[in-house]
Amino acid sequence: MCLAIPGKIVEFVPGQTQLGTVEVTGVRRKVDLGLLQDDMPMIGDWVLIHVGFAMTKISEQDAMEQMHLLHMLGETEQAIEEVRGYGLEERGEHMNGSPRLS
Repeated sequence: MCLAIPGKIVEFVPGQTQLGTVEVTGVRRKVDLGLLQDDMPMIGDWVLIHVGFAMTKISEQDAMEQMHLLHMLGETEQAIEEVRGYGLEERGEHMNGSPRLS
């Protein structure tokens, strides 16, 4: 299944104008922000991400609803695995060693 997953922009990659770090349920990954260059997100903004690309900006409320829907459908773990698999950086660690569920 192809998932669009909400992630919060937590930082920008120094020297890389189109890369930012997003956090999804405690997992941090670098994502390509190039598709949003006309409306570049800022730290704290939420985006929908898919296979390592930020596709669109969304509100925090929409992000929470999307994560709740993924949880209700039993797709939270698959979403986390998709984020882990982006391969744009080394593997991140969860805060407590296990995924946080919303």
